[in-house]
Amino acid sequence: MHAIILFAHGSRDPLWHKPIQAVAERIRQREPSVAVACAYLELTQPDLPQAAQTLVAQGAQSLSIVPLFLGVGKHAREDLPVLVQALRQAHPNMAIHCQPAVGEQETLIDLLAEIALLHN
Repeated sequence: MHAIILFAHGSRDPLWHKPIQAVAERIRQREPSVAVACAYLELTQPDLPQAAQTLVAQGAQSLSIVPLFLGVGKHAREDLPVLVQALRQAHPNMAIHCQPAVGEQETLIDLLAEIALLHN
């Protein structure tokens, strides 16, 4: 089974999580055979290792991490690679792929431009 972790910064505000959870739900609707979990860098649980362990316990054999960062700052450049390397060491038999941050992906850049150009 393939699994996806949506990885975001985290916040103490429970409403902050709604968009991340909405993306997870949309993935579940579009592709029910793919397990999906949300994970957070700080201020919120589960963290990345906890989310990965939950998916492994559910039978995940491969894992894609999707960093939901618009800006590519210290967290995406420095913190995330260290966390991914630790996951690879903890789960050496699992294929783990980390996508570029969503803010670096042309599809999202185009979509944001499209939204900005909408006329009400």
